[in-house]
Amino acid sequence: MPSSFVLTLSCPDRPGLVYAVTRWIVESGGNLLDSQQFTDTTTQPADEREFFLRVHVDFAAPRDLDDLHADFASIAAEHAMTYRLVVAEQPLRALVMVSKEGHCLNDLLYRQSAGGLNIEIPAIVSNHRDLERLAASYDVPFHHVPATDKPAAEARLLELVEQLDVDLVVLARYMQILSDDLCRSLDGRAINIHHSFLPSFKGARPYQQAHDRGVKLIGATAHYVTADLDEGPIIEQGVLRVDHRRSPADLARAGRDVEAQTLSRAVQLHAESRVLLHGQRTVVFD
Repeated sequence: MPSSFVLTLSCPDRPGLVYAVTRWIVESGGNLLDSQQFTDTTTQPADEREFFLRVHVDFAAPRDLDDLHADFASIAAEHAMTYRLVVAEQPLRALVMVSKEGHCLNDLLYRQSAGGLNIEIPAIVSNHRDLERLAASYDVPFHHVPATDKPAAEARLLELVEQLDVDLVVLARYMQILSDDLCRSLDGRAINIHHSFLPSFKGARPYQQAHDRGVKLIGATAHYVTADLDEGPIIEQGVLRVDHRRSPADLARAGRDVEAQTLSRAVQLHAESRVLLHGQRTVVFD
């Protein structure tokens, strides 16, 4: 059994919340390794403000996760907390979806295999076969799921999520729009990468659009998937300064690097329970 856990929570702000949590940790025999908190003071009126907390706790002896949940339940109920408690060292099971572009997938696979990303990738799903050899080079099962019949394709995806006990779905340049029903099914556990600072340059040929407008910065945005296309809560953004000498192809090459790095950072933040949803926004503890 594990001995190290991460607790994240949100609740209405009130005095004594940190004390309640830390007292529970001490009384349960735990040692606080790290703590970060945030209160959204921009919310008005003040009595509607939300409090967010992330703590990393180590226990002297191994503990059962279910037992800890049961122990903390009364504290959570008393303070109307929405919380999540996970094993700190346990890799997140992340299914990756791709189409034909492999830069984000390759970055995720490399970082995971090199120990730089605390995830397991039990499967790769694609509507094309172009990246099957890349998946095989990392010994990751590849599932070709054509998007010609979208309801069937989405049903197959949900089947794999269930069968493989998937925690997170990563859209690593998967060039298909997900249905509203699928977005709701994956609420808070699907991350997408977008080729700009949203909502700029949507649609086809984004780097040509950027070149035509003479941009001086290109970037990428990783966000949670919602039914509102490319408008989900933002997790991470990356940026690169460019100038007039860059062709559309140059911008695309540079943009691929930014996209891959931004997506990997977002996945890692989620895997370490550092991202808490706050309506249409996120609270990200670094």
